[in-house]
Amino acid sequence: MFFDPIVRALVVVLHLVHNVIPNYGWALVVLALLVRLAIWPLTTMQFKSMAEMQKVQPLVKQLQAKHKGDPQALNTAMMALYKEHKVNPLAGCIPMLIPFPILIGLYWAIQSQLGSFTNEHWLWIGTAISRQYPTVFAQSLAVPDIALLVLYVVSMYFTVRYGSPPSTDPQQAQTQKIMAIMSPAMIAFFGFKYRWASALYIYWLAMNVFTVAQQYLMFRRFGLIGPAARLAAAAALEAPVAPPSLGGNGQRGPKASKSESGTASTNGKRAYRPKKRARR
Repeated sequence: MFFDPIVRALVVVLHLVHNVIPNYGWALVVLALLVRLAIWPLTTMQFKSMAEMQKVQPLVKQLQAKHKGDPQALNTAMMALYKEHKVNPLAGCIPMLIPFPILIGLYWAIQSQLGSFTNEHWLWIGTAISRQYPTVFAQSLAVPDIALLVLYVVSMYFTVRYGSPPSTDPQQAQTQKIMAIMSPAMIAFFGFKYRWASALYIYWLAMNVFTVAQQYLMFRRFGLIGPAARLAAAAALEAPVAPPSLGGNGQRGPKASKSESGTASTNGKRAYRPKKRARR
């Protein structure tokens, strides 16, 4: 299986942490922190790329206005713009893919250790309140906990909603809002359906809390929020719209009428001359 090395590595690290912190609930929190710190350099690369893309956004809007209706010319101009400003649009995408193998690996790692979680307690899990309300609170880390699922879904909303800096593009901003609702809704559906162990929710909830904290720090560091971000957004909104390009005969567009540009000669000189007023 492709994820076997990741699963084995995570199990080893989890047991090592548990040897220091003899509670699997808190060991999972520490494991989430260690994973977040391990991928910190990649996340820094991602947010740095976001900041670079935001800086060139006003120029991108100008190119989109200039080459409206010509996707090939727009693509060529965009590539030249990115090359000139040394911006790599894919640099922010690659680091986003790294946590997924770890996420899947940890799922199987916890599934393989459910026997160790049967008698494990954490906060309210396994306490008197969980025995009084067993349908809401888990008896151990090996069974589902509705309260943890709700907390995890809420944390997922903030993670997705604020995982990207505020966009000046209304369509993109609307997409961010929709994704912030759809992703937690899907998590809630699958969580209820497959009754995941509460140990999974502890790790995912801790990871989301650490992720949101890191996002805030990175947004401030690279100027994606705050005064610098507001100045960049204002510049993007006030970017001048480039006029349509002139053709080889000086006409606007391929078919310019006389009322728009006058009567033009083949060499680009104006053939129209105002009539002299007749002398009385």
